[in-house]
Amino acid sequence: MNVLPVIELIGLPSDVNSSFERGPAEAPSAIRSALWSDRGNLACEDGQEAGIDFELRDRGDLPLRETADDDAMTTAAVEASIADGAIPLALGGDHAMTCPVVRGVHAAHGPVAILHFDAHPDLYDDFAGNPRSHASPFARIMEAGLARQLVQVGIRTLTAHCRAQAKRFGVEIISMADFAPAVVPVLDGPLYISIDLDGIDPAEAPGVSHPEPGGLTVREVLAVLRRQTAPIVGADIVELNPRLDQNGRTAILAAKLVRELASLMARNKPA
Repeated sequence: MNVLPVIELIGLPSDVNSSFERGPAEAPSAIRSALWSDRGNLACEDGQEAGIDFELRDRGDLPLRETADDDAMTTAAVEASIADGAIPLALGGDHAMTCPVVRGVHAAHGPVAILHFDAHPDLYDDFAGNPRSHASPFARIMEAGLARQLVQVGIRTLTAHCRAQAKRFGVEIISMADFAPAVVPVLDGPLYISIDLDGIDPAEAPGVSHPEPGGLTVREVLAVLRRQTAPIVGADIVELNPRLDQNGRTAILAAKLVRELASLMARNKPA
């Protein structure tokens, strides 16, 4: 009997480390509402379908309390998901949550390659005195040795400090000024994918706290994802701010990305 690959959603309703606007803590419920809505279905662009070709399971939201203990709780939930035979797909929340998720993945799989979509590199040593800021997760990830490679796609707000940090950590940045899907490398596994929704142009993803014009199209993001062939051991979708969304457009987009990421995880699952 064939056992379906299991992709497990983990809601991370936290925005305590956001630097400008609160609201991303409300995102997991908004994404689920769009995902399970009768407005659409669970078919994916590669022909796979949730419930037929893979199981899309939901661990629910973690009871985060805006304390340092949230990171340990997040890491433990990711480790438990992997131990149960699932591939974790985290729903943020702000981007600070990526670090404890990656820590949990690292505990099971060792250093990962990370494919990161974003307008911002999130490499600040600290931001406004907060080393756990949503502007700093990849500095924490790289300095802890949780990733052996970090490729950032869609960057269009690279400060001098973050440029120096990228050089320090050996980060490969693919800016929007020179972007084409084909220039993004096909990474070796184990692979982790992090999608900050403000990496997508605000014309298509208005519901974010830090909109930056000139971004990726949804089609370009999907083209980059489709080229990846390595086993995916975890992923996240972060920085949806439902308070700033327009008619749920960004939540609907996030739900589509959940489906497409889950389908890619199932397609690339090791034999």
